[in-house]
Amino acid sequence: MAMKITSPAFQHMGIIPAKYTCQGQDTSPALRIDGIPQGARTLALIMDDPDAPMGTWDHWVMWNIPINESSVEIAEGSAPPGAVEGLNSWPKKGYGGPCPPSGVHRYFFRAYALDTALSISGSAGKKELETAMVGHALAKAELIGKYSRK
Repeated sequence: MAMKITSPAFQHMGIIPAKYTCQGQDTSPALRIDGIPQGARTLALIMDDPDAPMGTWDHWVMWNIPINESSVEIAEGSAPPGAVEGLNSWPKKGYGGPCPPSGVHRYFFRAYALDTALSISGSAGKKELETAMVGHALAKAELIGKYSRK
């Protein structure tokens, strides 16, 4: 079974509810990662918006998400204990919800199964995380949600 990331809040290519955006509570949606391959020790997660006017905007960067089974659930509004949340594009640590200036934007939630825990600074951002993951990703899964400011 291929690794898969889903959310009870929205379907793949569906609309992200306002609750999870700057126009709502700006809290992270619950996520579930299934089909994590054997040999994976941790997960990493990147949420970004490639439709941002100044280039891709990073909304959530997290790594060293613990794995104890073939699936992991990330609760709404929180990071799993032991996970490290890095800097997003604001720049601040943690989740920053969709907040497009205009039009419909796509938000990519990408989960990576890694064969190791990463030793990078908690002040790292997406570029540092991507560099640290080179040669360690066993699988990748993607969930896309859309949002348009009302």
